[in-house]
Amino acid sequence: MAKREFAVFGLGKFGRSVATTLAASGCEVIAIDINEEKVEEVSDVVTVAVKADVTDNDALQALGIRNVDVAFVTMSEDLEASIMATILAKEFGVSYVIAKASNELHGTVLRKVGADEIVFPEKEMGARIARTMMAGNFIDLIELSSRISIVEMEIPKTWVGKTLRELNIRDRFGVNLIALKLGDRLDVNVLPDTPLEEKESIVVVGDTKAIHQIR
Repeated sequence: MAKREFAVFGLGKFGRSVATTLAASGCEVIAIDINEEKVEEVSDVVTVAVKADVTDNDALQALGIRNVDVAFVTMSEDLEASIMATILAKEFGVSYVIAKASNELHGTVLRKVGADEIVFPEKEMGARIARTMMAGNFIDLIELSSRISIVEMEIPKTWVGKTLRELNIRDRFGVNLIALKLGDRLDVNVLPDTPLEEKESIVVVGDTKAIHQIR
């Protein structure tokens, strides 16, 4: 199964977080920003990091944006750039564009020019913290969309010592385990016969409601 490919337009705090989280999860990531320092900060983490103008049609074409599955447009402070980047991404045929908006009006405009989903990270941060706290076994939660999340969570006690083959997580819960984490070590090449250890945490991606069913 081919890896999904993502593009991240803008490498501010939110864009950088999205890009590095996706890359750490084994996804192919093209990261683009006009600021060379921001590009260098992620160059060792993502698949491709490029200094470019996200409103430059030729630059995006050269980067192969038409081949990505999902594009994140994250520079909400620059209204014109975010609108143009959204338009170009859809014109290149990107099937799903997630755009960051600074306010409701900005979000409405982005949706009208083609964004499939609008996010308000600052507004949603409080809700994210609340949901993480309510789910006691969650360590961290990154919402990729209103429906899909990447979650780091404690291994359920009943899973300790069992292998991924035995647990059959994908068929049982409809989510994918993409990594095991022990301390600062992140293992994205997890073999199906690897037994889970009590001190490890798992990183899964999938429907947020389905992830909440893991106990």
